[in-house]
Amino acid sequence: MAISRQLLVVEAESSMQMIMENLQSYRMKLAVNCEGLQYRLGDFRLRVGKVVPINSENLRRTVMEMEYLPISSWETSHLIMSEFFEIWKETLGKRSLPGHFVHVEPKFSEFGLSDQYTSQHTVVQYASILAQMAAASQSSQATRN
Repeated sequence: MAISRQLLVVEAESSMQMIMENLQSYRMKLAVNCEGLQYRLGDFRLRVGKVVPINSENLRRTVMEMEYLPISSWETSHLIMSEFFEIWKETLGKRSLPGHFVHVEPKFSEFGLSDQYTSQHTVVQYASILAQMAAASQSSQATRN
């Protein structure tokens, strides 16, 4: 669970969400359904999935997460990951697919996370993606009203 206002990442059991909702200290802003596949391409692990808000089929996203397995340091692997991302972006740009490719790069240091990549880094990445989806959902609802 990422708590963005306090810039915290905490691990908790799934019942924690219900406890926080009952205490009225937390309100779910966006509920999504995520499903996808995982691939291994050489030293890269790719997770590709569909993310769809439960209340709207119109705002769907395809999410791709890349992991460079030999290196767990975010700073060290950053250049390699950026190059790999650019290759994917260029390849997909040659196809006539709807939508566009967006590179989301959260600021891990704001959450006090070290350079060594952990599951907490993944939480911050997904929270960033969901925050973008929530903002897009709110702006599309405002446009319709």
